[in-house]
Amino acid sequence: MGDKLFVRTKEGEGYEIILTYDFKALPGKLKELGFEGRRICILSDDNVFPLYGEEVKASLKEISENIFSYVFHAGEEYKNLDTVRDIYKALKGLSLDRRDLILTLGGGVTGDMGGFAAATYLRGVDFIQLPTTLLSCTDSSIGGKTGVDLDEYKNMVGAFKMPRLVYMNLKTLSSLPDREFSSGMAEILKHGLIRDQAYYEWLINNFSEINDKEPEVILKMIQRSLEIKRDVVEKDPFEEGDRALLNFGHTIGHAIEKYMDLTLKHGECVALGIVAACSISYKRGMLSADEMYEIRDMLVPFGLPITLPDDADPDKILALTKADKKMDKGRIRFVLLKKVGRAYIDTTVSDEEILSGIKELIIRDE
Repeated sequence: MGDKLFVRTKEGEGYEIILTYDFKALPGKLKELGFEGRRICILSDDNVFPLYGEEVKASLKEISENIFSYVFHAGEEYKNLDTVRDIYKALKGLSLDRRDLILTLGGGVTGDMGGFAAATYLRGVDFIQLPTTLLSCTDSSIGGKTGVDLDEYKNMVGAFKMPRLVYMNLKTLSSLPDREFSSGMAEILKHGLIRDQAYYEWLINNFSEINDKEPEVILKMIQRSLEIKRDVVEKDPFEEGDRALLNFGHTIGHAIEKYMDLTLKHGECVALGIVAACSISYKRGMLSADEMYEIRDMLVPFGLPITLPDDADPDKILALTKADKKMDKGRIRFVLLKKVGRAYIDTTVSDEEILSGIKELIIRDE
């Protein structure tokens, strides 16, 4: 079957993460979980479903005759309550009940939105994550955070809903465009920066093998990133404490994502947010100049941006950070680095510091 990890949600309960290279073991896992003969609906987008949807449906025929699918438009711009309403209607039309199952097949948008639909349809239906992007494999499919965007507010409407299983067919990563792969690398580098200096250094030392997508290296990388995220979410499943460390690079990153009108990938915006956060950490005396610039410059070999267009408006980006949902008594819960591998949450970061960090991303000709 491949490798697997277990995420503990509470005493005696949790879910498996399966890492393999096909969908052959999926029916058996669903049978173990008690879904034999149940109605199963695959939620996917119109980019991913044509690649893998029929293969998944065919594999599940051995445990149920009632396999359905609902396909929506791909893209962050469709990650909203209008699409969720359409999903509800589709599920109702298929007569799914609370003992049936939803499978989310795709990247982070699909997992977040499908998971939210599962959390709220009939007050909760079981769901399983089938992530197909590097970003969703190592980040968004783990930990139970689901949600959709509300106007300019990213993931403002959501719920915690733990999957019954996360099943990763790593062969799907071979169909990823280079830009999507790079986007996922931002979250992976983040894991090393916040929790494991040795892992971060391993990533840097193996960037050629990673970019060449050497299977053994990719598997080792994904396993370690999963271990880091698992350890964080097990200790803080509902983001009441240290789980917020996983938001390193995201406060300014989310603001940039909105400011750029979704023309940048999520991971690209996280990379820019990491650069800005490292700049603030440097100016507070925690990172050396060499460390700050090395972190910034080593994003480049992974295909990630480190600057914004020279006409970007830092004041508008700052204003958008105020829409961040991760607030504590009116203050942003900002994640900074004390050193590589050791992050912490700070609620004292001022508007002036954030603005300074944003300006580090904008290089203007004098």
